Formats: sequence, C-alpha cells, structure tokens
Amino acid sequence: MDIFIQQLLNGLIVGSIYALIALGYTMVYGIMQLINFAHGEIVMIGAMVTITCINVLLDAGVQLPGPLLLLAGLAMAIPVSMLLGFTIERVAYRPLRRAPRLAPLITAIGVSIVLQQAAMLIWGRNYRPFPSILPTEVHDFFGAAITDLQIAIIILAFVLMGGLFFLIEKTRLGRAMRATSQNPDVAGLMGVNINTVISMTFVIGSALGAVAGVMVAANYDQAHAYMGFMIGLKAFTAAVLGGIGNLWGAVIGGILLGIIESLGAGYLGDLTGGFLGSHYKDIFAFVVLIAVLIFRPSGLMGERVAERA
Repeated sequence: MDIFIQQLLNGLIVGSIYALIALGYTMVYGIMQLINFAHGEIVMIGAMVTITCINVLLDAGVQLPGPLLLLAGLAMAIPVSMLLGFTIERVAYRPLRRAPRLAPLITAIGVSIVLQQAAMLIWGRNYRPFPSILPTEVHDFFGAAITDLQIAIIILAFVLMGGLFFLIEKTRLGRAMRATSQNPDVAGLMGVNINTVISMTFVIGSALGAVAGVMVAANYDQAHAYMGFMIGLKAFTAAVLGGIGNLWGAVIGGILLGIIESLGAGYLGDLTGGFLGSHYKDIFAFVVLIAVLIFRPSGLMGERVAERA
C-alpha cells in the first residue's frame, strides 16, 4: 500500500506538470486548429534560461534565499518564452493561417527542430544540473514520501490552472478567445481583433510552458536541450486523452496520464516478470495515445465538432 500511495503521489506531481503543458497545446488547437509542436521546446527553453540566470546570480555572489533566486530566474525565463511564443506565431504560423492543414503542421515540426538545435548551440548537449537552492525536507504521507518542492509544484500548477480558467471565463480577453474559437470570421465582424487574440493565446501558453519547464528541471534536478521533445509528446498525448480543444480535458488528461505512467513504472517489472523495468515507463504515454485514437478519437471530454463554413 505504501508503494501504491507513493506512485499515486508521483503520478499527481508529474501529471500536474503534464496538464500545465497540455493547456498550451489545447488553447492553440481550440482557436487555430493547429498542433503547435514547438511548444515542448518552449518548455525546455524556459528551464534552461532559468538555470542559466540562477547560475549567473550565484557566480556573481548574490546572496538571496533559494525561492527568491528561483523567482529571479523565472522573471527572466517567462518573458523570454512569451516573446518566443509571440515570434513563432507571428513569423511561422500567421502567414500559413489560410494554407492547407499540412503546411502549418510541417512548419510546426520544423520550428521545433530549429529551436532544439539552437538550444544545443547555446547550452550544449550535456545535462545542466539544477542549482541546489531549494529546501529538500521530506514529509511522510501515509507511508509515502513527498518533499516541499513537490508540494509546491502541485499547488502552483493548480493555482496557475485556476488562474487560466478565470481568465478564459471571466475576462474580456477570455470572451474574445472563446468567440474566436467558435468562429473567427464572425468574431472578427463583431469587433474582435483576431490577430491579437491568437498572439495572446501563444503568449499565455508559452508563459505556462516556461513555468512547467522549471518544475520539470527542479523535480528531476536537471535539464537538457532534448527534454522538450519527450515531455511535449507526453503533454500532447494528455491533451488528446482529455479531448484536445477542451481545457478541462487537458487538466484531467494530464493528471490521468501522469498517474498511469507512474503506476506503470512502479509495477511494470512485476507485471513482466522482470523483463521490463521502470526505465520503459515512456511507452505508456504512447500506448494511451494509440488506444485513444482507436477507441475514442475525440478524447474523454471532447465533442465531435462540425466543420467551419
């Protein structure tokens, strides 16, 4: 039972990060019907910029508590990621908005590869350790262990998700985003600036992605230029599982995928008689993706949407 609770906690931690990243995918798809495959690389860049900023401050002899150093790193990483998301939309996606669906899809993959290679040129191919600046006190939870950092990750992820839902449901920008999602042409006739709404969607998703990237780096004590590819695919799987285009679906899909992956990693060795170990845990995301696409392509909370006129 202790192992089961531990795996559930691990799944909730990882799943809350997946959900945060999946929201970036599902917002863009809900408005543009586009899968932004470069989103995973924005997550990676947010983590790398934060680590670099913290190391610069430490090398300069700045004496600040760990949480304040982390906030300083985020204060640099979030604007960089937001600017990057805005630039990607403006340069790579906006000219192809009326193009056939295949063109922006190929462009998204191309942008992802370009960002990954740029990150390798800037930070190298090696793993970058996350600075040891945060408290590591371990708490007992019904026989399972959870650290202060992991508790903070869960709380912050749900606070950010709640803030996004408030933005979408209660603000003028949120109403414009919902209107654009329903029918961009009609929304434009009603006075909504479609270009601004789409750009803000990329900017908000990129900001959430930057925070998620720092969560990943802090939780695993490292980051590298390749990390965005795998975590981006898993978050995309979470969005598809929940019903891509549905915000609640992204949250539920992310948490559910994290728990499935964690439980699978914990019991995979026993289920296969030791043939497969926990290092094969990544297969679960893709097994879930294949199963969803076969049995419920619209996802758990997705709806069949009519083609736009």
